[in-house]
Amino acid sequence: MAPIQLEKLSPPITYGDKILLVGSCFTEHIGNALLEHKFNVLQNPHGILFDPASVYHSLMRYIDGAPYRDKDLFCLNEVWQSWHHHSRFADVNKEAALDRMNQALEEAHVFLKQTDWLIITLGSSFAYRLNSNNPDAALAGLKVANCHRAPGQWFDKKMLEIDETVALLDNLYHRLRIFNPKAKILFTISPVRHLRDGVVANNRSKARLLEAVHHIVNKFDHHYYFPAYELVIDVLRDYRFYDADLAHPNYAATGFVLEKFTASCIDEASQALMKEIQPLVIARRHRPFHPQTQAHRQFLAAQYEKAELLMAKYPFLDLKEEIAYFKGDEQ
Repeated sequence: MAPIQLEKLSPPITYGDKILLVGSCFTEHIGNALLEHKFNVLQNPHGILFDPASVYHSLMRYIDGAPYRDKDLFCLNEVWQSWHHHSRFADVNKEAALDRMNQALEEAHVFLKQTDWLIITLGSSFAYRLNSNNPDAALAGLKVANCHRAPGQWFDKKMLEIDETVALLDNLYHRLRIFNPKAKILFTISPVRHLRDGVVANNRSKARLLEAVHHIVNKFDHHYYFPAYELVIDVLRDYRFYDADLAHPNYAATGFVLEKFTASCIDEASQALMKEIQPLVIARRHRPFHPQTQAHRQFLAAQYEKAELLMAKYPFLDLKEEIAYFKGDEQ
């Protein structure tokens, strides 16, 4: 295992912070871990996003707060979708899809205004635009966040130049400073390998992201970098840390990255509290073979007491779901 020197994030992330996470699927590994440990988190209000242009568009929309309209949706394969959202927002009912998108947008607008940390994980330099082959000629040139399995001939694919990504992140800095001056940005590059682009193209894509991000981090205050990509690619350096597709880091790899993230990016008091919460996280995941037994009821009662004591000790913690579960309200 290759050595790596991780700098402590200064200032570090604390339980008092609001944390907005935006970007690729690896974003959600970090976000889910923070959510489980009861940090104040909002993640991917547009769904998973991979390229800098899509991340930039979503964040500008959160800042502007302009709602989506009927004209922003299209129907494909019998469901209504948006070119700027992940497929999880799709619905057979147009109004339901639009409602879901605008509720997420409104929540993101309010949350970003108060955010202390914006964690951005970029996955790929490849961006897609609709071309004139798509059914709506007026949309030709539109940058899309998700192709929604539409015919490939509807799109032009381009690897963004370093300067293009730098320009997007530079403009994001200036817009965000006006909207929320206290917000700090922590960048990561996803270690997920986009092998459909080919190994050479994937490496060029990641290299452009790395160069652009480090340019911005070196240029502006309140911008930081956490080396999730390097921890998997250069420190672990072994296919046994990947899933069967050889593209996605497996449980052991993501656990290793999260351990390093906690140690270098979260303050010591919060780390100590995370260790107190961890047994409740594990207990909440527990699925008993015989839930009606006295032993299981005693187990639930013990966890319920622990959760109550933690909330009394740390009033800012929201353990209502855990307390309801251990009390038996969700059984």
